[in-house]
Amino acid sequence: MASSYSYPELFLAGFIFTLPFLYEKSNVFRYYLKFFLYYVYVLITCTILLPVVLLYPRDVTNLIVASRFCRYASHIVGIEWELKGLEHWDNEQCYIVISNHQSSLDILGMFEMWPRMKRCTVVAKRPLMFAGAFGFGAWLSGLVFIDRLRTAKARQLMREATERTKLWVFPEGARFNKGSIQPFKKGAFYLAIDAQIPIMPVVFSQYYFLDNETKTFEPGKVIITTLPPIPTKGMTRNDLEALSDMAREQMIEVFNDSSKDLVKQKKIAI
Repeated sequence: MASSYSYPELFLAGFIFTLPFLYEKSNVFRYYLKFFLYYVYVLITCTILLPVVLLYPRDVTNLIVASRFCRYASHIVGIEWELKGLEHWDNEQCYIVISNHQSSLDILGMFEMWPRMKRCTVVAKRPLMFAGAFGFGAWLSGLVFIDRLRTAKARQLMREATERTKLWVFPEGARFNKGSIQPFKKGAFYLAIDAQIPIMPVVFSQYYFLDNETKTFEPGKVIITTLPPIPTKGMTRNDLEALSDMAREQMIEVFNDSSKDLVKQKKIAI
């Protein structure tokens, strides 16, 4: 009796049955699957929300709406977020928000924070604006896309943003998940001093559960700590280095303390 199943159907069935085994036994498979599910979930959610954000184009409060739905991607990839220092946020005050940058997963932590931050947008690289529905939705939500090679234009766009909202900047300039905070670029501090608005440091604890080299992505917890704002009233560009060093030193101390506690908890659990 001839089989009623074709070879593609049998192959697909075999692949589906092996998924649980691969997920359990292969770090590499888990790593890529989790990032795939994360990106797909956010992309689908952004696509569904496009008609909503189109009602209020370039309004940063669209990010609050998006965060209420996109934040569930954290449950899919197994990340728990703990927020500390939220009392330091003043919704009537504009800030230059600076934070360390470890992974594209940082956006999931920001989704947790947007309902508290209210009017806050992010500086992002211009190529992201062309990332399909995600890029279009981000543009409609007021993200500031800059070309790092056009410094004067980038600073102008960022300066305009600080006049109406909080501006989130990653001063390290690139993602770095090696258990430390890299030296800061100076753009955010120029802006803060020129506009005479406070610097608001935000620290993500180390992603001890994520390793890009070994392709490891396990469940984990991240503590996001908002530090007291650093005033810039009366500062000039002569104070730029001191301001940058002060912010980075404060962030390194909090990064080390919060990361140490989480790694210690992981060892105890093991």
